[in-house]
Amino acid sequence: MYNGGQAGLTFWSPNVNIFRDPRWGRGQETPGEDPAVSSRYAAAYVRGLQQQPTGGDQLKLAACCKHFTAYDLDRWGGTDRFHFNAVVGAQDLEDTFNPPFRACVADGCAAAVMCSYNQVNGVPTCADQAFLKGTVRGKWGLDGYIVSDCDSVDVFFNDQHYTRTAEDAVAATLRAGLDLDCGPFLALYTESAVAKGKVSDADVDAALANTVAVQMRLGMFDGDPAAGPFGHLGPRDVCTPAHQGLALDAARQGIVLLKNDPRGSKHKAGVLPLRAAAHRVVAVVGPHADATVAMVGNYAGKACRYTTPVQGVARYAARAVHQAGCADVACQGAQQPVAAAVDAARRADATVIVAGLDQKVEAEGLDRSTLLLPGRQAELISAVAKAAKGPVVLVLMSGGPVDVAFAQNDPGIHAILWAGYPGQAGGQAIADVIFGAHNPGGKLPVTWYPQEYLRKVPMTDMAMRANPARGYPGRTYRFYTGPTVHPFGHGLSYTQFTHALAHAPAQLTVQLSLSGGHATAASSSSSLLNATRAVRVAHARCEGLALPVHVDVRNVGGRDGAHTVMVYHAAPSSPSSAAVEGAPVRQLVAFEKVHVPAGGVARVELGIDVCAALSVAGPDGVRRIPVGEHRLMIGELTHSVTLGVEQLGA
Repeated sequence: MYNGGQAGLTFWSPNVNIFRDPRWGRGQETPGEDPAVSSRYAAAYVRGLQQQPTGGDQLKLAACCKHFTAYDLDRWGGTDRFHFNAVVGAQDLEDTFNPPFRACVADGCAAAVMCSYNQVNGVPTCADQAFLKGTVRGKWGLDGYIVSDCDSVDVFFNDQHYTRTAEDAVAATLRAGLDLDCGPFLALYTESAVAKGKVSDADVDAALANTVAVQMRLGMFDGDPAAGPFGHLGPRDVCTPAHQGLALDAARQGIVLLKNDPRGSKHKAGVLPLRAAAHRVVAVVGPHADATVAMVGNYAGKACRYTTPVQGVARYAARAVHQAGCADVACQGAQQPVAAAVDAARRADATVIVAGLDQKVEAEGLDRSTLLLPGRQAELISAVAKAAKGPVVLVLMSGGPVDVAFAQNDPGIHAILWAGYPGQAGGQAIADVIFGAHNPGGKLPVTWYPQEYLRKVPMTDMAMRANPARGYPGRTYRFYTGPTVHPFGHGLSYTQFTHALAHAPAQLTVQLSLSGGHATAASSSSSLLNATRAVRVAHARCEGLALPVHVDVRNVGGRDGAHTVMVYHAAPSSPSSAAVEGAPVRQLVAFEKVHVPAGGVARVELGIDVCAALSVAGPDGVRRIPVGEHRLMIGELTHSVTLGVEQLGA
């Protein structure tokens, strides 16, 4: 697209903010609520986008990790992102909000980081020197530029009134470490800021050097792009069969099977997959039954083509009967065509209901106020399920979680799929799963809470950990212990898998180094260890300190399938120890997807970074490795590892 004059080489992507609150309209852009998943996604996304061909400084494209940091509220309850001050403790910054950005920069080698609109603890992120110069460029070693979210500098001057004058705003953001302003503010006021002595030439030069250096790494000063390593790419490489096949494969892998009940006492297995020969006439109803643009969500390019859900089903069924049931996703008002959808289900051999959300319900600038389906969608679903003569499959399209407990508990709804926003091939992917051409293996990246959860949790409360004293239940699977509609990591298959632990040590020693530049003396380190029963990660020898875990995954069902091995960690339980104060109930520390044929066994070998994965961030934001018995949970298995400490002299 760049070679054809239709695009640039800089992409402000990926969005790696934690999907902290289920109402967030932009949660659909993120990899979910878990820091480990988000961190791995962030680094992989950046490496894939930048594709440094020689392993050196040259970039194919420049990625940008956004929005740093604690940004996950757009517009809710009278508060918007332009005026929001996120009050966040050091503990939550360290173990929840910042890890994906650290991975983006330190592991993915991102060319850029974007600061966000909001303030964090009273300071706009784009004017926070500790964040930008101190953490992003200093601690994490950003080799690239820092850019504002669009008009962020204008926002913190005109909306947040953070500085007295426009020139003070320029000085605050440049000295904090901002290099590029998305918007005209710096272009308008930097010259006068220099003239008034608030900004030096050196401040401007530093920002210029960081931005131009990335342009140089992109080859923008190397002459004819056709002579470069990517000069052969052009319009013929867009929408190739391979690319469209990848879109279909991504959609298939992303589908999550939430429910699959047998229909009647004669069936031991679930009603899915349907058999085309037995279900010749299929009713495809619901506001998303014929979806096209809605399937791509937001921030998407132009699709090559669309396969709608009804088109996908039509490839399997002898006849696919389409009735929308709702005029649109909002599904409001008495004139909705519910009766026509009910009648179609009554006559069909099977019914597929495609419902959910779209960009008019959840979007940038639009957070939800409810977790329920919009308008009369639930009424439509229940009415269709009651009337249907054949099996009923509910397919949900949404970026965020939805409270569909009514459908989960309805015996007339036999299966539920979550497709997210599945992209251009979404309809084919959905049909491939329903009719068994693909065995679903997706897992939920977010907790699906009941509607009642919202009553206890203001979106403006940034605390991750539960606080029973004030009736605050906590957020995400790591800290929330209340009821769920579906838990994080949930996802069924058409086959069954079991786990067997092939190898994992029962004991491991952490070496406490007192040399190599550590300022802590031996006596004080010893007393610290005795007091907290933990080792500061900064004082441990972390190089090569990994916990090997080998798991045998057996497919005990009758179909080939993919399975994700998920390893969770729980720190030693010691209420009196400050080292585990506020530790997650459990934390995903490793995961790997493996394909296992029916009746087969596959060994998955995982290496768990002890310092990163088994440490706990304290209230002070300092990570420590607790001494004692750590638990690893893998499916139905629990394995204990006792960590000890060995103090080494100089």
